[in-house]
Amino acid sequence: MPRLYRVVAFSIASLAAAGTAVADPPAAPAPTKPKQVVIISFDSARDIPQWKRSRALAARTGAHFTYFVSCVFLLSPKTRKEYTAPGKTAGKSNIGFAASKQEVADRLEQINLAASEGHDIGSHGCGHFDGKDWSKADWLSEFGSFSHILESAYSINGIAPEPAGWREIARKAFGFRAPYLSANKALYEALPRAGYLFDASGVSRGPVRPTTANGIMRFSLPQIPEGPRSRPVIAMDYNLYVRHSGGFERPSKADEFADRTYDAFRAAFDVQYQGKRIPLELGFHFTLMNDGAYWNALERFAGEVCTKPDVECISYRDYVSRQRADEKQASVGG
Repeated sequence: MPRLYRVVAFSIASLAAAGTAVADPPAAPAPTKPKQVVIISFDSARDIPQWKRSRALAARTGAHFTYFVSCVFLLSPKTRKEYTAPGKTAGKSNIGFAASKQEVADRLEQINLAASEGHDIGSHGCGHFDGKDWSKADWLSEFGSFSHILESAYSINGIAPEPAGWREIARKAFGFRAPYLSANKALYEALPRAGYLFDASGVSRGPVRPTTANGIMRFSLPQIPEGPRSRPVIAMDYNLYVRHSGGFERPSKADEFADRTYDAFRAAFDVQYQGKRIPLELGFHFTLMNDGAYWNALERFAGEVCTKPDVECISYRDYVSRQRADEKQASVGG
């Protein structure tokens, strides 16, 4: 037995001397990073050409968007008094109403198409009033108006036929973004009472993961570095418009503004993509500010990042549904 031991020992020593090492156990594989989530949304969602343009962008890139609809754009001049804002007389709105019954019909068609393509239809309230001083009852009144007008838009405006499944689409408007991003304590008391599942009215210092309180998942548009001095700005087209041109049109500088916007979006994306992969939220309107600079930047950005295999450009609703499913599975598994 000692001689056999010496033979084995000699063989191992010989292998080592010859430069052949004894193999180490295989290393554990590095943990796989989650996909980078990008959430792109549109507030008010008025102009029909922009509905079509956004849906075409989604078709090219595989993205799903959230459209926060303002319900006054589902009322014509003849039906405007169907809406009464808190503290106002019937038929008042900060952003007007649809120009005609035909415009309402065209917008309803776009909403229906977007929903059928997997996009998320949410609420931006109705009349775009600042609710910072509203009570819980005021918010519930506004939510009630939105639900009623969206669900009954075809019948209110005398548009026929109402598509099959329309009211189901309306009842799935589970998300909200406050006009002017103006939220208060009463809003968060009213949201669960009105049946909402998420709110996207927050602002944060850089991308953050959403939090949940009272059954409401709360999202925040991040402040991101922008421009030559990398000053923070809310990642929304209107805020960039004010930053770049003081809220006045400067079409001669549209290309410069588009490049600055794209650079800011891409830099914010790259930080998360290469790092913790916190969801990146970007907000837009259907208004073509500074000659469409911000939409041009969006299309360039989405065309590059939403098509990556480890990136998902999804809606708020999709994100919330996934998180709830994961929580439920973890609860069952535990």
